[in-house]
Formats: sequence, structure tokens, C-alpha cells
Amino acid sequence: MSKRPKNLDLNQLATRIVDEAIGEIEPEQEIDEKKKAAMESGRLGGIKGGKARADKLTPEERSDIAKKAAKARWKE
Repeated sequence: MSKRPKNLDLNQLATRIVDEAIGEIEPEQEIDEKKKAAMESGRLGGIKGGKARADKLTPEERSDIAKKAAKARWKE
């Protein structure tokens, strides 16, 4: 059984299941173990990366980055 997309509402999911059952669309293929391991390790690196970067920055550098982000966020 293939994984179903999580962003579908109940009606869309039901339609997709029926379409797969009658062969109108092909079920999504499972991701092989090698790709799955690469994806998980990349995710791990992403989770660790922000904290590791923040630990290396000086308070002044962090402040400059925060100011730049706020300016970009509130720019018109």
C-alpha cells in the first residue's frame, strides 16, 4: 500500500483511493531505503544546523541578522 499525500481533504482522499483501485491513476511508488536514509540524514542536519550556527555567532552578529530579518519582514 502506498503512502497517501497528507494535504488532501477527506473527499479528495476518497477520490484518489477509488481512482487507484480502478486503475485510473498509478499509486505513488515507495521510496527505496537508500533514498530514505539520505532524506532522514539531511533532515537531521537541518535540525542541528540552525542551533550550531547560532552557537558560533557573536551577540553582535546575531543582532545584525535579527535586524535584517525584521527589516525584510516589515518592509512595504
